[in-house]
Amino acid sequence: MLTALLLTLIGALVLQGYAQHSFDDRPDQAAAPAAADAVPAAIHEGGPVIDAAVPQPRSAAPEPGTIALTFDDGPDPTWTPKILDALHRAGVHATFFVVGTQAAAHPDLIRRIVAEGHQIGIHTFTHTDLGAAPSWRRTLELREAQLTVAGAAGVTSSLLRPPYSSTPEAVDDPGWSAIQQAGREGYLTVLTTQDSEDWQRPGVPSIIKSATAGTGHQGQVLLMHDAGGDRSQTVAALDGVLSTLKSRGFRFTTVSDAVGLPDPVRPAGAGDHWLGLALIWLLTGGNRAITALGWLLWAAGAVSVLRAVVVLYAARRHVRLRRRGWGPPVTEPVSVIVPAYNEIAGIEPAVRSLLASDHPVEVIVVDDGSTDGTADLVESLNLPYVRVIRQENAGKPAALNTGIAAARAELLVMVDGDTVFEPDAVRMLVQPFADPTVGAVSGNAKVVNRGGLLGRWQHIEYVVGFNLDRRLFDLAECMPTVPGAVGAFRRSALLAVGGVGEETLAEDTDLTMAMCRAGWRVVYEERAKAWTEAPASLSALWRQRYRWCYGTLQAMWKHRGALTQGGQAGKLGRRGLLYLLMFQVLLPLLAPVVDVFALYGLAFLDPVRIIGLWAAFLLVQMLMGAYAFRLDKEKLGPLWSLPLQQFVYRQLMYLVVIQSVFTALAGSRLRWQRMQRYGTLRVPAGG
Repeated sequence: MLTALLLTLIGALVLQGYAQHSFDDRPDQAAAPAAADAVPAAIHEGGPVIDAAVPQPRSAAPEPGTIALTFDDGPDPTWTPKILDALHRAGVHATFFVVGTQAAAHPDLIRRIVAEGHQIGIHTFTHTDLGAAPSWRRTLELREAQLTVAGAAGVTSSLLRPPYSSTPEAVDDPGWSAIQQAGREGYLTVLTTQDSEDWQRPGVPSIIKSATAGTGHQGQVLLMHDAGGDRSQTVAALDGVLSTLKSRGFRFTTVSDAVGLPDPVRPAGAGDHWLGLALIWLLTGGNRAITALGWLLWAAGAVSVLRAVVVLYAARRHVRLRRRGWGPPVTEPVSVIVPAYNEIAGIEPAVRSLLASDHPVEVIVVDDGSTDGTADLVESLNLPYVRVIRQENAGKPAALNTGIAAARAELLVMVDGDTVFEPDAVRMLVQPFADPTVGAVSGNAKVVNRGGLLGRWQHIEYVVGFNLDRRLFDLAECMPTVPGAVGAFRRSALLAVGGVGEETLAEDTDLTMAMCRAGWRVVYEERAKAWTEAPASLSALWRQRYRWCYGTLQAMWKHRGALTQGGQAGKLGRRGLLYLLMFQVLLPLLAPVVDVFALYGLAFLDPVRIIGLWAAFLLVQMLMGAYAFRLDKEKLGPLWSLPLQQFVYRQLMYLVVIQSVFTALAGSRLRWQRMQRYGTLRVPAGG
């Protein structure tokens, strides 16, 4: 579904880009002349209506005393109706050579032109110079223009006036080539014999003079314009042109009637009519999409900049507040629960790092039906203060609940089996419990395997997420997640909310939201650092983030009632949930559209401006990243990879969100997906 939507959007934007930004808005007389060696003398010396489809090209001229009044470049919503009104008052029929994009934008005017007895001709799709265009584009320009007329009014026309053409004497070799190709495709080319020069906007008297100049009673094809700029002078001069020429005995009629040809306008076939309607709908939809996207991009940009300002301000304020401390030191023993399923690659360094803590701990390893000997390995270590509890495989929430039931201490630390703690991490993690309103504490998880681009990107994401977003959540008292890798809880608070729930795939987010809704504060302690393994391949990263994102959506839906509650629950609902909805759901859903629109801008708009906006966006991210790294006392070196992150990692994360949302909307149930362990766990030197 997403692919179909994106392909539809891309198609609409490409068509819109071609229609709007391939449009040649030079005046019709602005084309530079070229050699005319290949143009037959019969054409140079013949009439303005040319049939080049036959072996011997021929032409026709209007009958004496006849004026074929023609209008180019329309229809225009302002000027065409006024010209039609003037023609109606005078009882005159004219021929309108319409531009396809204009016809698609104003199909009602095409229908009015036909309904009032005027004749329709083609003036290409984008007003392009056919003489300078390759043959494939000539065909495209004529075909698309014809389809828009068929879709708008249900008719087709074999009359063509090439843009930048004038009189037969002015036909050059490129123009003749275009006329010949148009003839082979079934078109009669209509040039002019008299130019009102209204395109120059010389003033009403000058337009009337140019349009009525000449001697005798010779028939003419008179050129005027109903679009292409301000045509107020044309409208004002039209009554004078009609009355002057009528007073000289001229009769006004259409091009085909003036040269004695059958009506070139025919009912369109059903296929062309529906194709034309589809083309009009695509152009209209593309125009509306671009307008909507423009507003969305401005809104998204404004929201993103506002978020950056708020997050940076909150981080700075959070740093100042944390300097005050939490209160009297917390020294009571802590029970550390380690749920483990096939964690043999990293369980030993994880357990040993916990026992190396400078705070009294007991370690409870809950083996959840491992088949790789995880429990046997831990038991074989014969480590003090370490208990192993075996159970049938029932999932991580069940393993955590088993550990909670077996714990002796009131303060609990929950640790993933792929995590190692720094010696002071447990002590730092429990200090916020000096405040009796605190029910849970989030620590600071750091990536240990940060080599390679993928490792660096995840390292950047962790540092920014933990040192900016979590500080904001803490300050706003709406922390949505205590990570499973490093988090602490009051045992009594856990039991009061029913322990760890099994309804979602993000049990840590579900539990944290439940704690907030129960009235407990959840805070962030950045000094409690733990090191965890990150996925080392794109496929592993996809599986991990897919589960996280889907589980977060489940938790948000489960706790949506917080939106209408008061107190701590209301802070979670109206601050935390809305923040997640905006920045982790809605904006990522919009991201592919933003990328497509950026490519559209590079192709059809001002590429310098698009690149400038992208650079500004990247600069904001770089500044946020640099500040987060400074807060976490990390070296700034990995930030060099941030620009590359925009082309792979960012798209992957957005697609994960999109797939998660579509999975949730489809009502599918995602299974637990365990990450592969790599055995790289250790506390880095100097970390």
